[in-house]
Amino acid sequence: MSKAQAERFLAAFDELLQAGRADAVAGLFNEECYWRDLVSFTWNLKTVESREAVRNMLESQLPGIKPRNFTLDPDQPVSEADGTIEAWFKFETEAGRGYGLVRLRDGKVWTLLTTLQELKGFEQPTCFNRPLGAKHGHDKHRKSWLEEREQEMAELGYTKQPYCVIIGGGQGGIALGARLKALNVPTIIVEKNRRAGDSWRNRYKSLCLHDPVWYDHLPYLKFPSNWPVFAPKDKIGDWLEMYTKVMDLNYWSSTSCEGARYDEVAGEWLVDVIRDGKPVTLRPKQLVLATGMSGKANIPKFKGQDIFRGEQHHSSRHPGPDAYKGKKAVVIGANNSAHDICAALWENDVDVTMVQRSSTHIVRSDSLMKIGLGGLYSEEAVQSGMTTEKADLVFASLPYKIMHQWQIPLYEEMKKKDAEFYARLEKVGFKLDWGADGSGLFLKYLRRGSGYYIDVGACELVANGDIKLASGEVSHLTEDAVVLQDGTTLPADLVVYATGFGSMNGWAADLISQEVADKVGKCWGLGSDTPKDPGPWEGEERNMWKPTQQDALWFHGGNLHQSRHYSLYLSLQLKARMEGLPTPVYGLQEVHHKG
Repeated sequence: MSKAQAERFLAAFDELLQAGRADAVAGLFNEECYWRDLVSFTWNLKTVESREAVRNMLESQLPGIKPRNFTLDPDQPVSEADGTIEAWFKFETEAGRGYGLVRLRDGKVWTLLTTLQELKGFEQPTCFNRPLGAKHGHDKHRKSWLEEREQEMAELGYTKQPYCVIIGGGQGGIALGARLKALNVPTIIVEKNRRAGDSWRNRYKSLCLHDPVWYDHLPYLKFPSNWPVFAPKDKIGDWLEMYTKVMDLNYWSSTSCEGARYDEVAGEWLVDVIRDGKPVTLRPKQLVLATGMSGKANIPKFKGQDIFRGEQHHSSRHPGPDAYKGKKAVVIGANNSAHDICAALWENDVDVTMVQRSSTHIVRSDSLMKIGLGGLYSEEAVQSGMTTEKADLVFASLPYKIMHQWQIPLYEEMKKKDAEFYARLEKVGFKLDWGADGSGLFLKYLRRGSGYYIDVGACELVANGDIKLASGEVSHLTEDAVVLQDGTTLPADLVVYATGFGSMNGWAADLISQEVADKVGKCWGLGSDTPKDPGPWEGEERNMWKPTQQDALWFHGGNLHQSRHYSLYLSLQLKARMEGLPTPVYGLQEVHHKG
């Protein structure tokens, strides 16, 4: 019955789309409806949230997109639960092939996800399309694979210009670089560190992934089945370095970007870099900032910082605990980095105090894995047939506007399961929250990218007093202490500012200009009008993985999951432009906040 309903819907949807009847298509949607499109219809990342919005989008896009051939995926069952039918489907547009997921209520669309998966004529060389590699036959003076690779590395950026330059060679830049390499888009990744993976190696020694391995695969090459659930930072660094080599990426390490400017007439960027001490000017058509979703370090200014006689630094510069044994440390902040650093300092016999200035969302790692992620990203999910790609699409299919409806019950379950744990934290004065609407970790991350800790053990140290806890705002520093506004004095030899990061467009200001940074506006956040995510409602992450108000400037970042998933859509947008395909962008994001 449910399969027949899904087939009837797709047949009607297909017929009306091909006939160009936008108003009639909108009639196939419920009053409450959400259509999330990743590039296929909008050449954008765009969610439309009403019948009128559906109609407006289609009236704009149908003539050029020409969607057709909507059919159920025969390899995926149609399911029904609580009156909602879920069905996976395939489709085509003039430019490419797509895949999607529809949820029907009373025979009409409640949520719809459409995604572009490949461009016609420019399919990725994978599976049946993978390259032969070996050169069979005989040609005089032919080059070996190694000789061709060495020639490419010698020429690109010098005698031949890349089509795309990615500034930042962490996980985001590397994942996108791999996608672009597969699509034959000449690309250079610029990284200031000496080796790929150093952005992980250079952090404090106790750092590890707080997300489980099933959530963190890179494109094309999954972690092996014996990879640890939570990988230590140096192991991740080595994996990223290996990945750049086996994916044949043009990775310019020990290279600093000195500045970039856009030539409107030539339609290209001039990117000035210093590579191995020598200046080089690159002239790509597209520039991607993959400098980390968190942006530039937020270092607060307090009176007395200039007279403090001890050591002080931001958490991103923290070297680890080894030099501070027997000393007193004050860590300003109470989120992920603060907890990790405090725990490592305590382990190394440092007298450490955490200063909590505002409430923090805490979720225990094992509870998050079991309740929050288990259905999509776990060994149980893998064994039941869930692939990484399908899991990514399921997660992407949940409209941000109503995602909290799925999340709140999960966190209510965690709160109940771990009630004793939370009671012990509150007893020592730790201020807890569950997000503005009780929706927990993922929404807090998507809205503001901060304000939480995935507990891998440090909370126990806080609860039992091994990590001392102080609450309140900092008033000033003295020569040897941090003083809070209530007069509490915390003696210190070391002050660590675990105070987070600013918007990614701060890097645009530094590398390009403040004018361009203001032109593109704030990066990250949904416009939820919750703390640190001001409205109006955007419906998608601001400026991420999609066109911006500055021609040919893109932002790529996020956790390993987002770097993997959204690099596909960004790479297809860049490839389409390189090949001169029409890319009519619908709903280019307006700028409401400059930073």
